[in-house]
Amino acid sequence: MQGRLSAWLVKHGLIHRSLGFDYQGIETLQIKPEDWHSIAVILYIYGYNYLRSQCAYDVAPGGLLASVYHLTRIEYGVDQPEEVCIKVFSPRKNPRIPSVFWVWKGVDFQERESFDMLGISYDNHPRLKRILMPESWIGWPLRKDYIAPNFYEIQDAH
Repeated sequence: MQGRLSAWLVKHGLIHRSLGFDYQGIETLQIKPEDWHSIAVILYIYGYNYLRSQCAYDVAPGGLLASVYHLTRIEYGVDQPEEVCIKVFSPRKNPRIPSVFWVWKGVDFQERESFDMLGISYDNHPRLKRILMPESWIGWPLRKDYIAPNFYEIQDAH
């Protein structure tokens, strides 16, 4: 089923795939990584001026990685703002997605966390480095095929 934003994107010749609606009725769209930055700019101009959240997840062991953006269209005098969920899938081997930091500055730490936990590289992000794990950490802890290193936690001897 095609939603309002999907119909608008089709009308303007913008390539995407509708994934339907979530349990709250929020439209979900899939965008290819190579199209994501230009569509993000278009969505911002169209009125999606607030990035509510960004997260990422591992779709399946050995499968794709997904970066998810929840956008809101905030307008004066509108009680129920319009929302959309954008999913950008990337291959596990060398996962690269254009950063939308220059569109929504609030995505800074969120894209860094996705990089740190899943290894998704966000092109043109100004400070893409680990944010939770030490710089020396090897691997991506939230990938389903991640194998935890052997180490022992130092306990207080009180």
